[in-house]
Amino acid sequence: MLLELKQSLKLSQQLVITQQIQQAIKLLQLTHLELVTEVQQEMVENPTLEEQPGTSSATAVSSELRDAQVPDRSSEHESGADGGDKIDWESFLSGYTSGQRTGPSAGNYEDLPPIEANLVQADSLADHLSWQLQMQSATDDEHAAARTIIHNLDHRGYLTVSLEAVADQAGVDMDSVEGAQEIVLALDPLGCGARDLSECLLVQVKLMHPEDPFLPLIIRDHLGNIEKRNYNAIARDLGIELEDAIEYHRMIQKLEPIPGRNFASTDGQYITPDIYVLKIGSEWHIVLNEDGLPKLRVSPYYERMLRGGIATKEDRDYIKGRIQSAAFLIQSIHRRQRTIYRVVKSILDKQMDFFEHGVSRLKPMVLRDVAEDIGVHESTVSRATTNKYVQCPQGVLELKFFFNAAIPKVGGGDVASEAVKSRIRQLISKEDVKNPLSDQALVEMLRAEGLKVARRTVAKYRDEQGILPSSRRKSVF
Repeated sequence: MLLELKQSLKLSQQLVITQQIQQAIKLLQLTHLELVTEVQQEMVENPTLEEQPGTSSATAVSSELRDAQVPDRSSEHESGADGGDKIDWESFLSGYTSGQRTGPSAGNYEDLPPIEANLVQADSLADHLSWQLQMQSATDDEHAAARTIIHNLDHRGYLTVSLEAVADQAGVDMDSVEGAQEIVLALDPLGCGARDLSECLLVQVKLMHPEDPFLPLIIRDHLGNIEKRNYNAIARDLGIELEDAIEYHRMIQKLEPIPGRNFASTDGQYITPDIYVLKIGSEWHIVLNEDGLPKLRVSPYYERMLRGGIATKEDRDYIKGRIQSAAFLIQSIHRRQRTIYRVVKSILDKQMDFFEHGVSRLKPMVLRDVAEDIGVHESTVSRATTNKYVQCPQGVLELKFFFNAAIPKVGGGDVASEAVKSRIRQLISKEDVKNPLSDQALVEMLRAEGLKVARRTVAKYRDEQGILPSSRRKSVF
């Protein structure tokens, strides 16, 4: 077979996404805070990109301070308010800078601790347990294994690795690990270091009810029946009265299944809305959140440098590329804001009943509905609504919230799936806790209201909202 090199022409079509288009797509996907960060980074990297004068809040404040009339206080420096003796300012300032305080307030703060000593940070679960471990009598191997256990606890306080893994990490034998676990389990809060719920509760029962023979058996063998409220099975197996089985359930409810609860982080996750939908009078208004987003422009200095011919060819080529990049960024930001506005305007028009009356009036809607309305591709609508939040009278909601599957109604028409979820939540909130509504009962109640919903759909919507099944919601006391 003869191999040779030769040239040939071939005509073909292919989609090429330029760097500018990639940047525009990226900007559309960013949240408000991410966009502010991206713009600030571009301003650092591109010298031809600058903020328009007079658009910064800092500039406005500075101008207000600059324009304010400052009274002449030179006479006050020469004499007291009553025109009395002059104050020796040089002596005062020299004493101040040397650490010597004068006047009636001197010494008020001398005995206070430094401000660093007043900064408080809550102890973590590991810190709390480690502090107690230092005061426990144990062998060196047990201390080493206990420290390893403490640093392998999750936020609940449960041990996340096997005892064999603890032995390998600490370099000790299994007897030391088992002794170390007993030490950690007895620390405050009780039950930290347990490998499962049963072990955690058993530690607490042995301390709180040491002489009760049935509680350990129920925790060890009947937690499933407790969960299902199957008190008859417990009473039959242990040979006790039904009322006693119910009373034992009350006692178990007083135990702590998550011993590390009080040490878990409680920092809230704050969401900055990208859009505000407000009703002023009888009209609805859409306001884009531009807080912290500077108004950009191409620097006139570099434009003059490019037109003046002062710079070298290499400098002009660099400045021209930077100016084009800055201009495209400004255009991309404007397109992003305009696209998001149009998407929200379309949602507002289509979901006006929701904004006026609440979630029960939410209509089914898909991306295609908005895309066809504003004349863009569905992928553009998807990017414009992903991780974007709107603040409206109903709260702060993700834009994806408004896109719901359709649930058919008995008499014709559709209702949004989110409205069905809300109705299920309302029905369960009003149920009799001693006779909770089953999924089938919910199906029948929804059907009576004109909604065609299958039992599996009800179970799915209930699970998505973190609502337990009826057997686990039932309460007999």
